[in-house]
Amino acid sequence: MNIDFLSNLVALGEGYTTEFKRSGASNLGREICAFANATGGAILIGVTDAGDVVGVENHNRLKSAVQSTARSAEPPIAVDVESVGEVLCVTVPDQHSKPYSFGGKFFIREGASSQQMGREEIREFFFKEGLIHFDEMPCSDYDLERDLTPEIWNRFVNNARLPEGLESSSALANLHLTKDGKMTHAGAWLLCDDITCYTLQAHVTCVMFRGTTKTYILDRKDFDGDLYAIFEDCMAYIQAKLNTALIPHAGGRDERLELPDAALREAVVNALAHRDYRSTANVQIYIFHDRLEIVTPGGLPAGMREEDLGVKSVPRNPLLFGMFYRMGLVERVGSGIKRIRQMCRDYGVDEPVFEISETWVTTKFKRPDEQLGDQSTPQVTPQVTPQVTPQVIRLLKVCDRELLREELQQRIGLADRKNFHSVYLRPALDAGLVEMTIPDKPRSSKQKYRITANGETLLEILRADEIAGDEQ
Repeated sequence: MNIDFLSNLVALGEGYTTEFKRSGASNLGREICAFANATGGAILIGVTDAGDVVGVENHNRLKSAVQSTARSAEPPIAVDVESVGEVLCVTVPDQHSKPYSFGGKFFIREGASSQQMGREEIREFFFKEGLIHFDEMPCSDYDLERDLTPEIWNRFVNNARLPEGLESSSALANLHLTKDGKMTHAGAWLLCDDITCYTLQAHVTCVMFRGTTKTYILDRKDFDGDLYAIFEDCMAYIQAKLNTALIPHAGGRDERLELPDAALREAVVNALAHRDYRSTANVQIYIFHDRLEIVTPGGLPAGMREEDLGVKSVPRNPLLFGMFYRMGLVERVGSGIKRIRQMCRDYGVDEPVFEISETWVTTKFKRPDEQLGDQSTPQVTPQVTPQVTPQVIRLLKVCDRELLREELQQRIGLADRKNFHSVYLRPALDAGLVEMTIPDKPRSSKQKYRITANGETLLEILRADEIAGDEQ
C-alpha cells in the first residue's frame, strides 16, 4: 500500500471493507475478527471517524500489539501490518478457516460497523459456510416407530440396493441416516410417503406453459413422495411433455427425446441433491415452447464459485449426496455439469445455460427449433408420448373436428363422465395429442377439444402400421 492508495481509501470513507481508528489497539480484536468472518478488509490506525489523518506514534510497538491480537483469535488470523506515512495499515485478507472468534465471541461485518453475532446468527453463519449440514441433523418430526412402515423400508431397500433381510435400525445407523436413535433429515426425505410432512418445501413443482412466458399454464403437477419417487415422477413428467421422434431403421423404429434424457436426469438429480432444504422455496421445473428450466433454491454451496461448475463438486448435502451415489443417481466426482454439457454436444443440441445468483441456480435447456426439425437425424417424425393407451387412441379416432366434451363422450359411448375424463381425455391432453380451444378458460361451458398436429401424426403412424401388417 502506498500514499496514493491510502488517500483513496480515506476519501471513500468507512464501509464494509474499511475501518478507521484514531489510535491504539483497543477493540482491535473485534474488528479483525469481523473482517476475517466476512471477505477481509483494512483497518487504518491514525485516521479519525471523520476521515482526518492524525497519525500514530511508536509503530513498531503497535505492530507487535496488532500481531499479538490477531494470533489470540480462535483460530489465529493472518494479517499484514505496514506503515504508510504516519498511518499504520492493518490488512485482513480473505480467510479460509471461518468462523473466527475473539474472546469467545463471534463478530461479523455489517455495513460500516462490526457486530457481535447472536445465537441464531452464529447458527446461520455455520450453515452458510458449510460447517453444519442440514441433511445430517436430526428430524424432530420423524417418529421411527410410527413413520418407518414395512412398505417404506422395503421400498428403500430396493432403491438403495441393500441386501434383503437387513435389520432396519442397524442398517440405518451404519448408513448414518440415524443418529442417537433419531432419523436425520436425509433419512426422512428418503424414507417417507410425503416429504412435506418433514420439510414443507421439499416437494417439486413441474409446470408446462403455453408459449415462452408464464402467462398461461397448460399443466401443473406437484410431486411430494420420497426423494427417489420425486425424481422418477419429475422425469416421467418431462418425458411426457417434451417431443419424441420416431427414427426408422432396418430393425424397426427408435424413440428419441428432443433433449438428451441422460443430461436431464443429471440436472434433476443435481437440483435435488444440492438445493438448500432450509429455504422456503422449492425446486421448480418449467417447460416452455422454446426451453426447459430447472430452478434450484439456495445458490451455490459454500466454497463453490461459478467458474468451478463442471470442475469440482462441493455438495451442500453430503449425506444425501452419498445416498444418491449408492442409489446410482450421481457420480461421486464433480463431473455432473461437465457430463451434462458433453451429453448435449454429443446429442446435437445446445449446451444448457447456468444462471447463478445468491439464492437461486437456474439451468436452462434450449429446446430444438421446429420440434426436432433442426437436428441432423434422418426421417424424423414428431411424436409426443412414448406410451399411448388404447383409450387415448380411441379418442383420437373420433375427434375429427372441434367437439364439446359431451360430444366426444357420446361418440365413444361412455355414460360415466369421471371415467371419460380420467381415462380418455386427461391422458390425451397431458400427452399433447388433444388440446383445448379455450386453454385460458379450461372450465368454460363453450370449451371444445381438437386433435393436435402430433395427434394427427400419431394416427398416420398407426394407420401405416396397420397397412403394413395387412400386407404381410
